Amino acid sequence: MATSPPYPTRPHMQPHWWQRAWVRHGALVALLALAGLVILALVREQTGTRGFLVGLGLAVLPVPLLVAAFRWLDRVDPGPWRNLLFCFAWGACAAALIAIVANSFATRWIATATADPAGADTLGATVIAPVVEESAKAAAVLLVFLFRRRHFTGIVDGVVVAGVTATGFAFTENILYLGTAFGTDQLTGDSGLTSVTAATFFVRIVMSPFAHPLFTVLTGIGFGIAALRAGRHRLRRALLPLCGLLLAMGMHALWNGSASFGEYGFLSVYAAVMVPSFGLLTWLVIWTRQRELGTVRTELPVYVMAGWLAPAEPYALGSMRARRIARQHAHRHGGKEAARAVARYEAYATSLAFLRQRGRRGTAGADFTLRERELLDALWHRRDVARPALDYAARATAPPVPVAVPAWPYAYGPYGPGRPAAAPAPYPAPAAYSPSNPYAPSSPHHPYAPPDPYRP
Repeated sequence: MATSPPYPTRPHMQPHWWQRAWVRHGALVALLALAGLVILALVREQTGTRGFLVGLGLAVLPVPLLVAAFRWLDRVDPGPWRNLLFCFAWGACAAALIAIVANSFATRWIATATADPAGADTLGATVIAPVVEESAKAAAVLLVFLFRRRHFTGIVDGVVVAGVTATGFAFTENILYLGTAFGTDQLTGDSGLTSVTAATFFVRIVMSPFAHPLFTVLTGIGFGIAALRAGRHRLRRALLPLCGLLLAMGMHALWNGSASFGEYGFLSVYAAVMVPSFGLLTWLVIWTRQRELGTVRTELPVYVMAGWLAPAEPYALGSMRARRIARQHAHRHGGKEAARAVARYEAYATSLAFLRQRGRRGTAGADFTLRERELLDALWHRRDVARPALDYAARATAPPVPVAVPAWPYAYGPYGPGRPAAAPAPYPAPAAYSPSNPYAPSSPHHPYAPPDPYRP
């Protein structure tokens, strides 16, 4: 098999030093590390060393559960871990630092201007804090949307990015609140279930660990809908994230102001607004996740007809149970490396299905052909390990009746922004081998040749 592709490649151009990836990544890591050190010093100054350690130990409890839940939602088309690490670090360091500094400054300014410290605290909690905090968290979603656009393709991606960012922010905020409550108990001598620490832990960790993620997820949904509408109605697409941000600020303000609504204001808002909203958004995200699996089953059969995939693969790749069985089968017969190769094959095939859907809608962008070629190349190099495992999973989860491969309803044709109804042909189209065509699929020199007819 040839080691170089049969298509022309672009000449390599040496970028400037400030355009190199390691320079940008190093600057971002240094910025987040500096913000982390500053926020660490500020929180420790307010809580003391013992309070900080107690707050840290209690605040970390819900973090693995929340991150695991968002990662589970992202299993259909998982994004890279580095994006989630960036989001968590931004929420815990940069967004928390912005919120502490801005909220403190605004509250002091209002107290000085109005000579009413109690009113300034209430106004700061219900008006200033939601605007500042949600804007700071939304900055991470915006950065991923702009600079990691390949991994931000829909509502689920927006929910995951926003939720992990808010989880990091809530982690730092809980350290501050729990550490301060512990310091109060140390001064008053209270302990046990009646202490301020126990009450704060119950409200923030037990009752409402999803509060901050719930607010920011509204912003992520706005960005996710905007990603689905890429290239269409630019003004509306720009307003969608703003609408999500405004909804997040409004719900955050209602939550913070619930304590001033009377004796049962907090419980009323929690029962009438927070819990139903959490249930509704959970249903929406799971429904969207199922639709993504349906997209995989709908878009991939065209690659079966072109010879790139085996007939059973669209069904197996469109079922999370079949995917899991395929990875387990590969692990039993080939070890961790084989299971990892199958997982990557599943991820690349899912990305290919979503790319195909955007191309059919006319929203794929100018790099459609190049991206499709990259994904097909990634699938081709892992086919020997992945196909037997996916075939086994398809047979293990097959319905009672045979699954027919649907005919592709769109004519092949060149992709163009002005032709959203015309589906682009898979790259490359099959061709018969002849001496004048040395890179035909049947030639061993063709690295992108469709496979032979697949037999279990």
